[in-house]
Amino acid sequence: MIEKLAAGVIQVQTPIGPRFIIPSFLQRVYLLWMFRNFTILPHAVLSRRQQRMIDRMCGDQRFASLPNGMEDAAVIGTVEGRPHIRAESLPPRRPVASEGAGTLAAEIRQRS
Repeated sequence: MIEKLAAGVIQVQTPIGPRFIIPSFLQRVYLLWMFRNFTILPHAVLSRRQQRMIDRMCGDQRFASLPNGMEDAAVIGTVEGRPHIRAESLPPRRPVASEGAGTLAAEIRQRS
């Protein structure tokens, strides 16, 4: 318990395999309470607040790699079935700089 409080991580199941996220100390305290009765929780059963926290932690991309055999030692809990981020929820992409340069070069060639 003390080891998880001091340096615990959360395991999130993703389509490309498990990812281990490093939470802050206060997040670890909350996560220990959240996983007090279960070691694995589906994303769908979490409250909105808990889902937002997990999503925010995944968005921060503070991932850790644990050596083989250490996965169970410091894992506070596992979240499975986290939905993917939909493209429409992402901010619009800005054009690539080379696209503008290609257009400018074409205009210069036409004028010459």
